[in-house]
Amino acid sequence: VQLQASGGGLVQPGGSLRLSCAASGGFFSMNEMGWYRQAPGKQRELVAVITSGGMSRYGDDVKGRFTISRDNAKSTVDLLMNSLTAEDTAVYYCNAKGRRLSGRKYDAWGQGTLVTVSS
Repeated sequence: VQLQASGGGLVQPGGSLRLSCAASGGFFSMNEMGWYRQAPGKQRELVAVITSGGMSRYGDDVKGRFTISRDNAKSTVDLLMNSLTAEDTAVYYCNAKGRRLSGRKYDAWGQGTLVTVSS
């Protein structure tokens, strides 16, 4: 499973940005898709994940500001980020978990896209 993320960039504080991630390759299921982030000097942390059934979960720091959505037919996941602050500056990674056609589990990561919030 390959994940291609896009949409990162520079945005001013208070602004909005949308990240997108598309999955490709053979797989039987993609139970969960989502986003994690890693700021300089910090550990990677959960931003938001969503199941194939539409259940979502958010990190405490982004609740009420970020919205995750996915299109199961297209194997894509989007993250709409509003009211961005400097603390949201990080490399954002797309993630997908599920089972391959062989039945084995996978835990795939995208290449990361940089989001910089600065005036």
